[in-house]
Amino acid sequence: MADQLYLSLWFPNFRFEALPAALVSVLRQFAVISGEKRVTAATVYPISFTEAPTYQRIYVNDDRAQENSDTSASIIESAVAEATEQLHDDMAYEFEMRWNLWSPELSNSAIPTGDSTDPDDSRLDPLWKLRPSTVRIIGFGPSFDDASFDQNGHIRIDFGLDTHWTFEDLPLDDSLSGDDLDKLAQKRIQQNIEILLAFTLSVEKHCGISSRLLWTESGEPLAEKLIARLQRLN
Repeated sequence: MADQLYLSLWFPNFRFEALPAALVSVLRQFAVISGEKRVTAATVYPISFTEAPTYQRIYVNDDRAQENSDTSASIIESAVAEATEQLHDDMAYEFEMRWNLWSPELSNSAIPTGDSTDPDDSRLDPLWKLRPSTVRIIGFGPSFDDASFDQNGHIRIDFGLDTHWTFEDLPLDDSLSGDDLDKLAQKRIQQNIEILLAFTLSVEKHCGISSRLLWTESGEPLAEKLIARLQRLN
């Protein structure tokens, strides 16, 4: 079952005034790992996520266009400075960026066997592609959502559904996919796991955090799900 995946970060002796600098530091590490150096959206929420945003900006990042005010404003430092210009301790500051992850596109393709023309003689043939996936990096004010940063972290990274690392719905039965497909699935899942771990370790090394926690919304340990999935592939 798909589950939301998060990375929570805590900083030692953290002062709220240092939140913009901490956000820039984490966003920079994401840019290093993903290769994407611009923010795609910035949103500021008051009180809780159920409230309407007090600030929101969607950036147009078109590499084919000449540098303009929108593309300049989406640079990490500029986007964070604008969104956090007015710091309030009951607000959360969210920044969206993207990275490319492998994902399968399942399609039915007829695979003839011998002289057979049976239309049911087919298999599920996943075509793996690198596709953009949105990641949300959120900095919490100490009074936002009843001081939920105690549980969420001073900064929380929302990776979206954990399906990019588990692919629980991808069929791996040999009668459907074959040994070669199993090996390709294993390779793609491992590549996605590697980019997730690379970002986590980069933040730990360069952002001066005191602790971190990679967790799922259901509380089910991600590591156990990954190990079980890879064991099925081997």
